[in-house]
Amino acid sequence: MFLMSMSSRSPFSSSVARKINRSIGKAIHQYHMISDGDKIAVGISGGCDSLTLLWFLIHRLPRIPVQYELVCIHIDPGFDNGFSPLLKKYAHELGISLHVEYTDYGILAHGPENRENPCFLCARLRRKRIFEIAEQHGCNKIAFGHNKDDLIETLMINMLYAGEISSMLPSQPFFQGKLTVIRPLAYTDSDLIRLFVQSFQLPVCINPCPSSKTSHRSEVRDMLTHLYQKNRKIKGNLFRAIHNVKTEYLLPASGKIT
Repeated sequence: MFLMSMSSRSPFSSSVARKINRSIGKAIHQYHMISDGDKIAVGISGGCDSLTLLWFLIHRLPRIPVQYELVCIHIDPGFDNGFSPLLKKYAHELGISLHVEYTDYGILAHGPENRENPCFLCARLRRKRIFEIAEQHGCNKIAFGHNKDDLIETLMINMLYAGEISSMLPSQPFFQGKLTVIRPLAYTDSDLIRLFVQSFQLPVCINPCPSSKTSHRSEVRDMLTHLYQKNRKIKGNLFRAIHNVKTEYLLPASGKIT
């Protein structure tokens, strides 16, 4: 872990980088995500979102009026063809070290005793371990790379498969405020992130998880993609709906109309 120090040359010369930087700034400002002196654990999965998040948290630092420290964490779920060496190289090139935790969480989640929902168990175990490592390093914030599309997809997943109306919070305190999960990409479209990754040639890793293409999230993502293609306003309307919940037009929690 290091305090970042970057050159004075602006890294935001491209329009896609400027757009993402503005959306990150908006989310951080609106939800008061980062304060001076924060120590932030950044969860790195190897996908587009987490690599982009780390890039911006590092390159924004010398250009904003607050100082923070980053701790980079990758939880290896134990599948073959792991990519922790590539992530370590990427982190090193950005001037930060990467803490890699080798586990069997992915193997355990796909075991014969847990065939119904391997993604839920694996994600829960990985998050629990990230929380523990963050606490060990004295972090008060944990940053995840969930983006605007993830918030919409989570809303739909919870409605369709959990029977509740809920999504992810851009900023969410845990343990009486000792740790706060932040999602600086909460206002950033996944298409924009993918364009940034391609333009800047970030080393996105192929997910070796056997459920990566068959999860509830991938099903919902395919459904939403089809809807977006038919009507480009749907995505924005769904995202606004998360902020515009009219509880007086929902049934009471008991299921009985009063």
